[in-house]
Amino acid sequence: MKAADATPMIKILTVDDHPVFREGISAVIAGQPDMALVAEASSGAQAINAYRVHRPDVTLMDIQMSGLDGIETTRRIREEFPQARIIVLTTYKGDTQAMMALKAGAAGYLLKSSLRKELVDAIRAVHAGHKRIPPEIAMQIAEYAGEDALSVREVQILQSVARGNANKEIALECSISDQTVKTHLASIISKLKAKDRTHAVTIAIKRGILPV
Repeated sequence: MKAADATPMIKILTVDDHPVFREGISAVIAGQPDMALVAEASSGAQAINAYRVHRPDVTLMDIQMSGLDGIETTRRIREEFPQARIIVLTTYKGDTQAMMALKAGAAGYLLKSSLRKELVDAIRAVHAGHKRIPPEIAMQIAEYAGEDALSVREVQILQSVARGNANKEIALECSISDQTVKTHLASIISKLKAKDRTHAVTIAIKRGILPV
């Protein structure tokens, strides 16, 4: 028996609500001599159950799913299994989603657009106990690390702005006064270092504070 044959396989669970994407991941893993796909899940609830059954070495977790999203699913798995090694996969380049994933316990954060080049190396790195974050996102995290995060209410108001609502409509939607809306908007613009409310929405989308 060759020494390579005795190398333990890296057991992988992939979680994504798009079957075609899971098939793509499966094809990549199938071509690796040291990896085996042990389970797939299409939702956060399925992922938690699959983890309990299969105890994978590395989990590939989509961030955007209906019901439990990837960040909350990651948090719940890590609460139950602190040793879980999870790589969050996303289309978002912003620092906010990355920070949320890392705080939830993810060991890696990869953009779906770069999976063909980086996935297998990331799996091996995370399996070996390292963290894996794209350099451009790591730079954004460092750049914004000292800044105040938007509050839940501020995000809610900014989402309403993004939908094209005026202050009066936002006030009615949030059950607050027009003046309170103005105060929140001033805070949002200041925190994001934006020129105006439209610029604030643009920045929030770029950083992953608001979904595309």
